[in-house]
Amino acid sequence: MATATVGNSVVFLPSRLTTTSLSRPPIPKQQTLRPPFSAGIRASTATAAPTETVPISNGTFACPICYYPLIRKESVSELPDFECRTCKKGYFSNGLYVDATVTGGSEEYGETRPSSTELFRTPLVSFLYERGWRQKFIWGGFPGPEKEFEMAKDYLRPAIGGAIIDASCGSGLFSRMFAKSSMYSLVVALDFSENMLRQCYEFINQEDTPKENLILVRADVSRLPFRSGSIDAVHAGAALHCWPSPSAAVAEISRVLRPGGVFVATTAIFDGIFSWIPLVRTLRQTLASVSGNKFYLSEAELKDLCKACGLVDFICQRNGPFVILSATKHN
Repeated sequence: MATATVGNSVVFLPSRLTTTSLSRPPIPKQQTLRPPFSAGIRASTATAAPTETVPISNGTFACPICYYPLIRKESVSELPDFECRTCKKGYFSNGLYVDATVTGGSEEYGETRPSSTELFRTPLVSFLYERGWRQKFIWGGFPGPEKEFEMAKDYLRPAIGGAIIDASCGSGLFSRMFAKSSMYSLVVALDFSENMLRQCYEFINQEDTPKENLILVRADVSRLPFRSGSIDAVHAGAALHCWPSPSAAVAEISRVLRPGGVFVATTAIFDGIFSWIPLVRTLRQTLASVSGNKFYLSEAELKDLCKACGLVDFICQRNGPFVILSATKHN
């Protein structure tokens, strides 16, 4: 691995994974800064662990306020790990993940999210998610994490060798699978829940998950901290129906995807013989406004959502309420 010195930073020039069997636009060479996300993957011990190299494309990580690339700051007490060169906002690492939310670092201001979001921020639900909670999804037609992962991989073939975001990753169930597969040059485990990311961090260490290409980021899915057109794929497992505004989230996903990039998601939808009754639709919309859960009545709404956000080639598979969908950023 070649190195170069830029100012006081050592720049690593890693080789990217390549594929000859798939036709995809050429991707610029990546640079790796050391150690931009090392705090997110170091072992939690009394003795400081050695710094590990974690890849992040030069200019890919961006301010979620103005979307300009962030610059690395020295890890001195109470100083930001990153800073926006335009608005000067700092983004901190807490030793587990980088907080790239708009309100990250705020001392007084805070926001309460819909119940579907706040529920997954609680320590109890975060702890239980892979200890019984997620397993019950099989009742809704979900085939199980391993099968879902294999299904997602088929749709994600165009992104092999590139950067993938596991949006609303929860405790990192699929993030860890992506990292272990060695199919991607960068895996971003991204969630808004602090406690879910803590669980993800613990599972990564327990399972000895490869950390070279894995980073943990706290961010809002409707305000992603990445430069436009810099990501090869976004995956969202059992998450879309929990987003406060699916349209805002999918539009943001479309923004960060490169031309030809892929969005793959699993969710639950409810349609059938009663879906044509106006009262059912009204009831669903009322429940959604109260709970924050966006359960769609038809595949047509999901397809229309993707189309409205600039995603094409919509495909989906169904198994009862379970659906896996794929759409591509217009090339």
